[in-house]
Amino acid sequence: MSILLNRRRFGALLGAGALAGAMPLRRARAAETIYVLNWQGYGTDEAWALKAFTEKTGIEVKHDYFNSEEEMLTKLRTNPGTYDVVLINSARTLQAQAEDLLEPIDLAKVANAADLSPALRDHANFHKDGKAYGVSWLWGINALGLRRDKVKSDTLTVLADPAYAGRIALFDDAVTAIGIGALLTGQDINAPKDMAAVAAKLKELKPGVKLLWSSEDQWNKAFAAGEFDVSIYWSGAAVRSQRNFKLAVDFVVPKEGGIGWIDGLSVPATSTRKESALAFINYMIDPGFYDYWATNIGAPASANAKAMAALPADDLNKQIHKAEYLSQLQFMSPLSDDQRTAFSDLWQETKAFYAG
Repeated sequence: MSILLNRRRFGALLGAGALAGAMPLRRARAAETIYVLNWQGYGTDEAWALKAFTEKTGIEVKHDYFNSEEEMLTKLRTNPGTYDVVLINSARTLQAQAEDLLEPIDLAKVANAADLSPALRDHANFHKDGKAYGVSWLWGINALGLRRDKVKSDTLTVLADPAYAGRIALFDDAVTAIGIGALLTGQDINAPKDMAAVAAKLKELKPGVKLLWSSEDQWNKAFAAGEFDVSIYWSGAAVRSQRNFKLAVDFVVPKEGGIGWIDGLSVPATSTRKESALAFINYMIDPGFYDYWATNIGAPASANAKAMAALPADDLNKQIHKAEYLSQLQFMSPLSDDQRTAFSDLWQETKAFYAG
């Protein structure tokens, strides 16, 4: 049965779900305002959702935005007491925790956390010394995007297949590129021991490389123009490419595995409105919010297993983000500055080799 929600039904779900599970909040606190730090247009600032949340709780939500993860950390460091909720790629959560920027979260006070996928809720990226410093919210995969009816493959070695010479598109990102090389050589994507093997494997891809793409829009336009048939792509973008642009792309998690990422919501240590912050986080991970966002606007996969299960059977998000994929992924985890530099240097060297 389709659960495509109208706004009245959405409001009813919120009343019965997200806010019923939150900590008790009194309308007397109507004047309270919380401040959220996030990428612009990334779920937490959907106007229709904020209106419903404020109507139910009396808590107003305002936003500030960042354009990079480094900027996010800088804003937390230099603006104590300003923010109450922050979106953090989980690979950066413990970096922020190590700088005492985050408050431990008692997941028992976030009712909807009970429905999070254990593999995501309990991921080591969020935990230190038995305490949680983030609530898993959304997740996705970097893996294969293949032109339907032209390419059938379940392995990353398709990237070096002579049949697709000049028909390959790679994501121009050092962490992803080194991750692909690590998967191809059977190594840990976050700490490959044999970087020479990674370099050699990436350089083997040169005959096939047609495009190094850096944005979803660039990928869509190049794919629509027939410039490539095999690519590294994002799972959520594959949903949008199919749904919004009717592009014939199949998203495949290969037998070597895929690169997973998790975005979480955290509470800054200097927040003075922590109760309301947890209420908002609880609301963000509720199936009522997610299912409306996913089916009407478009969203990455929810970390809430109940929310994913409630999507229509034919929903692309549900088809692409299969629960069984979680055990086939290596998730991006914290990297030291030295690791990031080494990854960047190797990718720059590889791109120069492609261009030569």
